[in-house]
Amino acid sequence: MEPIIAIVLVLVGYALGSAKVISEGNQALVERLGRKHRTLSPGLNFIVPVIDQIVMEDTTREQYIDIKPQNIITKDNIYLEVDAVVFWRISSMDRSFYEIDDLQGALAQLATTTLREIIAQNTLEEANSFRAEVDKTIIDQLNETTKKWGVEIIRVDIQRITPPDSVRKSMEEQRAAEIKSRAAILEAEGERQAAIKKAEGTKTSLQIISEALRSNPENKEILRYLVAQDYVDASHKLGASQNAKIVFMDPVKSGDVYDQLLAEAVVQETNKSENGAA
Repeated sequence: MEPIIAIVLVLVGYALGSAKVISEGNQALVERLGRKHRTLSPGLNFIVPVIDQIVMEDTTREQYIDIKPQNIITKDNIYLEVDAVVFWRISSMDRSFYEIDDLQGALAQLATTTLREIIAQNTLEEANSFRAEVDKTIIDQLNETTKKWGVEIIRVDIQRITPPDSVRKSMEEQRAAEIKSRAAILEAEGERQAAIKKAEGTKTSLQIISEALRSNPENKEILRYLVAQDYVDASHKLGASQNAKIVFMDPVKSGDVYDQLLAEAVVQETNKSENGAA
């Protein structure tokens, strides 16, 4: 009876020692007698006790490295403080264990030097304006090295690019000047369009008046109205001017002035009508 109990206990101990549960999102690397043997997937796995040994278990989920703010000199000799985050994951468990020691430390150092190198190849304006292209360049260059480590760089996010206070002030002044310049251009364009509309309206009015005078040259009421309107407009503008002067006209003689202007206008329109008929 005792031998049977001993055998049962050995079998139970063997089963407990050989059963390994790997959590979802993880993988484990098994060596047999000191050599790479196989990779365990999530779930229940069995190994040979004593002969097999799990040397590494790690996650295959996405991880990140927060790069400390770096002081970098750009292509146009401006000091910047750049802060970035690198997102990565293990794509090959055995290579991440056998090809590199201290994987996270190596990734941090590689990401830092690559970030400094790429930013230094660009001007301040390029680093700010083409940030997506800069991120892609960093990713491509990192993956060239990390591929043999069994690591995939998923994305790089440059969180902050901080220039010195003097440069930041100059950038704000430049943006303000650009906004002011665009506003002045829009205002000038609006005035130009208004002047064009006004000229088109004046042209149409003159055409209507000209047709009316051709059909009835003796009708002086139209010209009398126009002369009076121009007189009122001129008086208004003269009064609004800072250098305005008051001009007095004899009311008795004002009618003679209007009659003279009307006579000249009628003669001009009559001559135009005769020339047109000839």
